[in-house]
Order: sequence, then structure tokens, then C-alpha cells
Amino acid sequence: MPEANAGQGQAGLLAAADPAPFTLINAEGRPEILLICDHAARAVPDALRRLGLDEATLARHIGWDIGAAAVTLALAERLGAPAVLSGYSRLVIDCNRTLDDPTSIPTISDGMPIPGNQELSAAEKRARAEACFWPYQRAIEAQLVRAAGLGVAPAIISIHSFTPHLQGRDRPWHVGILWDSDPRIPLPLIAGLAGLPGLVVGDNQPYSGRDPEGFTLEHHAIPRGLPHVLIELRQDAIDTAAGAQLFAEHLEAALKPILADPELYRPALYR
Repeated sequence: MPEANAGQGQAGLLAAADPAPFTLINAEGRPEILLICDHAARAVPDALRRLGLDEATLARHIGWDIGAAAVTLALAERLGAPAVLSGYSRLVIDCNRTLDDPTSIPTISDGMPIPGNQELSAAEKRARAEACFWPYQRAIEAQLVRAAGLGVAPAIISIHSFTPHLQGRDRPWHVGILWDSDPRIPLPLIAGLAGLPGLVVGDNQPYSGRDPEGFTLEHHAIPRGLPHVLIELRQDAIDTAAGAQLFAEHLEAALKPILADPELYRPALYR
């Protein structure tokens, strides 16, 4: 496993015994690739008393992207790339939403009321952002600054996961590739994954990158003209160690020829 560094907690909301707000894997890895995982963890700061939820609820898909961290770690090891993983549940604060988005700190998620998120003050919301959101985003920024210092415009690969069923509908895709205007990674990645036996691949499924609600890629990659992609993996395919490793292998096979092209690493604005 690549070397991991845990980001330091912040004064205020986080206590010394709380987990760090991010983990950085393989900090000195290949600067031309950066993996990120916005919903890697389901932890809640001790001061927030599990947001009034039990552990079983926090372990559901509403609390984190099941399997995404395991795939991110495995893929980072295979590619020799750095990876930044968030440290807290998306129910504490969603690291892939703007802070003024109503779902940044959701009061309800997939029909489940979140008791600890009701009627928060501006100061309480700010404390969560300062403790959990901004340290993660600054860790991503630091890796991009490192790459720029080495003369590299890196490719950013964001790993997420989705539920196999939602609101009574089955979701047949094993993997979805979300993208908006920049086709450099998404189109060849869709083609490469579709060529692997047994995989059902979605182009902007089960969500669309063309109506983005996200923050991380929109904040870090798009303004810099960096090649990027958001990969969604179905949770029942990656919720075991074996499944996570298998899909890391699939992604490595499809990404390798794309990432080997030196033309990829030229900044380009598509909006």
C-alpha cells in the first residue's frame, strides 16, 4: 500500500481523537495523475454525536460512497499516483457541493431526516466547513501546486459510487462516466471499459455531468483546463475487497493507454 499521510484536524469542531479531515496517499507519486474521493468516509466528529443517527444508518449510501475509497486506494497503488480522500461523512458536510447548496449539509437524505442537521446557525455551518471541507480542498490544491511546480498539468480522476436501486428503479450500469465539455478522458475511457467483457457502461449515467451540482472538479480542474473525469461505480460491485480490486483492475486497464498519451497533459479550456 502506498504511504498515507493524514491531514491534521482543525481547532474548534474536531477533537484530538477525531479522524483527520483528509488522507493523502502516495504524496510523492506520479505528478501527472491525481485521484480524488469526495465521499470516502462515514465518520462524524464526536461533538456532533453521530448527527442523531445510528451506525447502521451512517454506513448506508447516504453516509458515504460505499466502496469508493477502496477502489481509489487500489487504483492509486496500481497507477503509482497520489490520491486525496475525504475524512468525514457527506452528512456532516458534502465535500462535492458548494457551501451555499442546500444539500451541502442535508436536512434530509433519501427520505431520511438528519436530526443533527436541523436549523443550524451560520456559525455552525462555518465550523463544519473550516474543519472538514476546506482542509480536503486545500490538500487537493496542494497536489496541483506541486504538479505545476514540476511543469505538469495533471489529469484528475474523481471516484464515486452509486446505489444499484433508487426510488424503485434498477440501475443496470456497472460503471458510469460523467463529463461535460472536456472529452479527453471520458470518451476513450467509455470505449475502453465497454470493450471489457460483462461491463455495462453508462455515458453520463446514472447522473449527468452536463448539469453538474458538484464542486471539486468545477473548482480545481475546469478553470485550469486540466483533463478530468468523474467515475461512478455501482456499489454492489465494489462493496467487497475483491470487488474493489477487480474494478481497480478494470479502470487501470482502460486508463493506461489514455494516461500514456503526452498530448493529454496540455491545458485546454472547453467552456
